[in-house]
Amino acid sequence: MSAIIEVRNGTKVYGDIPVIDRVNFTLQRGEIHGLLGENGAGKSTLTKAMAGVIRLTKGELLVEGQQVLFSSPTQALSAGVAMVFQEPGLVETMTVAQNLYLGQEKFLNRLRGIYIRAQQFMQSLNFSVDPTAFVSSLGAAQKQMVEIARAVLHDAKVIIFDEPTAALTPEEKQHFFNLVRSLKGRGVSIIFISHALEEALELTDRITVMRDGEVVATDATVNFDRDKIIKLMVGRSLSGELYSKKRNPRNPGRRILSVQNVSMGETVRNTSLSIFEGQITGVFGLVGSGRTETFKIVAGVLKRNFMHGGIIQFMGKPVRYRTPAPAVADGIVYVTEDRKVEGFFETMDVSKNIYTGLLAKLRRGRQVVSKREEYRLGKEWIEKLGVAGAASNVTVVELSGGNQQKVVIAKSMVQSPALIILDEPTRGVDVGAIAEIHSIIRRLADEGKAVVVISSYLPEIFALSDRVLISRQGRIVEEFGIDEVTEEKVMYAAVH
Repeated sequence: MSAIIEVRNGTKVYGDIPVIDRVNFTLQRGEIHGLLGENGAGKSTLTKAMAGVIRLTKGELLVEGQQVLFSSPTQALSAGVAMVFQEPGLVETMTVAQNLYLGQEKFLNRLRGIYIRAQQFMQSLNFSVDPTAFVSSLGAAQKQMVEIARAVLHDAKVIIFDEPTAALTPEEKQHFFNLVRSLKGRGVSIIFISHALEEALELTDRITVMRDGEVVATDATVNFDRDKIIKLMVGRSLSGELYSKKRNPRNPGRRILSVQNVSMGETVRNTSLSIFEGQITGVFGLVGSGRTETFKIVAGVLKRNFMHGGIIQFMGKPVRYRTPAPAVADGIVYVTEDRKVEGFFETMDVSKNIYTGLLAKLRRGRQVVSKREEYRLGKEWIEKLGVAGAASNVTVVELSGGNQQKVVIAKSMVQSPALIILDEPTRGVDVGAIAEIHSIIRRLADEGKAVVVISSYLPEIFALSDRVLISRQGRIVEEFGIDEVTEEKVMYAAVH
């Protein structure tokens, strides 16, 4: 095979700090190449240089043997290089079909024709997304499907996927893997960035591991295993800390939450469940199963039906939250799955973000804001959760994904909740940070908090949960103790 993309001694410097330093990387024609490393290792910087988002400070970028200097993603796309970013870059006020064909419109367009073509194309990819739906109405997984479809539609020679499966269910991931393999069969070269190491080992032909802005290993995938990759990424083994199935479940405390026959349109339909203090309750379900919406109703983010909407009891009293504020005041927090859109104020520093969490707890608001209290709280929670790189002048958007997630959790924990709902708590987070976040979640349950973990990643459900609830078609359909649950039982309940 010959190289389709090559980076020679690639260096990118921000200020005086090199984010990647003298990196050499080669993507062969028709291969699937895994690019792995912790957040901050330089993976995104390297691939953004290939996709024309940024320019290298030093070094060369070659496409099909010719040196190039992309000044925009449009130039890279015209050369056949497309990138699917971890955070969707879709136009929220447009429909799915309009986003797919944005930039490829003919002089005269029939909207009906665009919808028909989009429907046929999405079906060919096994993606169940309505082409007439506005992007703003889609969940994170469906937005990711649209991003992937748009890259495929551009008929690129090279497609860079940055965490493409983070929002997908196991079934959808298999559809995606089949799609990537079919693209490879058509001669398309793929760069695959993922924190799910099992996916990289299953899907790729070669793997490159980065650490601290440098390439530490490149080899055929058959020469790697999970433990070897982790050691290369973080310098030590984490196999005993990650995804080992719990064997000694915590005993339930008092019932803190009771949901009875709660409904919201066609999304949540007569669902019932209970949550107990001192336990981690894992919630699993496919996209569209109503798992997230159910707990958003509990937290006041969404409203249940006014008539025949069911009953929710928290701490033994009936509640009907119409906004999150009274739920927070009562002791319920919801940690969103989409941290960058809903989880923090990206232009504020860590201390300010954490302090806003405390201010939100005070129902009637506070007239005086204390800078001393803000600094004290920020320092306390940065130390408690180990938020790396949280200098006073660093905004949250500049932190790695794992540290951003810790800030979102701290912003919720400062509210002293009794019930913590974490939706996809480790999405887009590297293995080192996953171990730390799992430790934080376990500690919350050990302190007597009621914890709910919504996750589409079964090993995470098994590693954290004391009991597992399965959501399907808008209701909780099955409950398992962690000592009896298996992947086969969970998937059968989620699908059938």
